[in-house]
Amino acid sequence: MTTQPLVEARDVRKHFGAQHVLIGIDLQVQRGEVMCLLGPSGSGKSTFLRCINHLERVDGGRIYVDGELMGYEEHGSRIREMKPSQIAAQRRGIGMVFQRFNLFPHLTALENNTEAPVGVAGRDRAAARSRGMELLARVGLADHADAYPARLSGGQQQRVAIARAFATDPKLMLFDEPTSALDPELVGDVLSVMRDLATSGMTMIVVTHEIGFAREVADQVVFMDDGDVVESGPPHRVINDPQHERTRAFLDSVL
Repeated sequence: MTTQPLVEARDVRKHFGAQHVLIGIDLQVQRGEVMCLLGPSGSGKSTFLRCINHLERVDGGRIYVDGELMGYEEHGSRIREMKPSQIAAQRRGIGMVFQRFNLFPHLTALENNTEAPVGVAGRDRAAARSRGMELLARVGLADHADAYPARLSGGQQQRVAIARAFATDPKLMLFDEPTSALDPELVGDVLSVMRDLATSGMTMIVVTHEIGFAREVADQVVFMDDGDVVESGPPHRVINDPQHERTRAFLDSVL
């Protein structure tokens, strides 16, 4: 057994011009752990999530996934950005689910789930199709395999997106407010799929405003504001007994 965290952020900083979005994030996520990131809009949660798989370049610090520096190569005390092909190879081990589904509109639910395994990972198409059907069944959509995204509800599209993110057998799943674009009556099905993933032992980092989900599923809750970690710990402490006034004010506003 290794004690090395699956994800480790060290003094991660990010700015857009004069706006400092992340001002020195230090976090660790252990294997099999679910971390939920809470905080107001603009606090840096989604930016940090995108930095993990190098969809955003960091301006300082380091992010390691499974002991590997993400997006960069170290040369002594200096780092150099990897080639796009190297970054793409790193991303294969990380699944990401976005707010707006990002499905390919011209592909069916099943085709959305086979495109990456075949085109990126080079898997046999028949095997990828079989695996895609398994994943659609896992999210309760086996009978919608031939449906195009326009024919699916928002909740169904998001469940297809979760299955697609899982199609390359990632070691880490990132969720960027996966229920924020859904009508309230559709949220439950998506959260149910995420609960099942957590129960299976998948390591997950979830940006969410679903406090009940965080309280029930998270091993670690992190409250961020103004690009910094204000408070972190198990959900029973951060959510039920927050120590910082900024955390208390935020929870009072959303609960």
